[in-house]
Amino acid sequence: MKLNRRKRTPLQESSASSDIAFLLIIYFIVIAGFNVNKGFLMTLPQKNSARLILKDDLLRFDLSEQGVLLYQGEPMERQSAEREIRAMISRHPNLAVVLSIAPRAPWQEVVSFVELAQKLEVESFSFSMKDAPGGSL
Repeated sequence: MKLNRRKRTPLQESSASSDIAFLLIIYFIVIAGFNVNKGFLMTLPQKNSARLILKDDLLRFDLSEQGVLLYQGEPMERQSAEREIRAMISRHPNLAVVLSIAPRAPWQEVVSFVELAQKLEVESFSFSMKDAPGGSL
């Protein structure tokens, strides 16, 4: 007995495959909205606000090109800086920490110091680049 086999027809171009592709694109766009990398959150001052900081409430650090943290011109370990900032916060609740960064300083050291300020919940933190030798960065 001979069975009739159906012949397979080649896949024809249909709108089904384009519909699936469109739905996948929408799906990935929606999913991407839920995968948010928050990074380092900081509160920035309002554009027209003026905040007065007393000289006693200012704590300045420098970061050299070799990645050495300096406080009042002297090298300081990260743990010592943490103790100093904690002590200053307890005496000066409106403490502002300022980090001045050499142009070729290792960025991991900058990130580590920013994380330290975040960990210690420093309300006012600022960092800036020092001028490069020759006047350009």
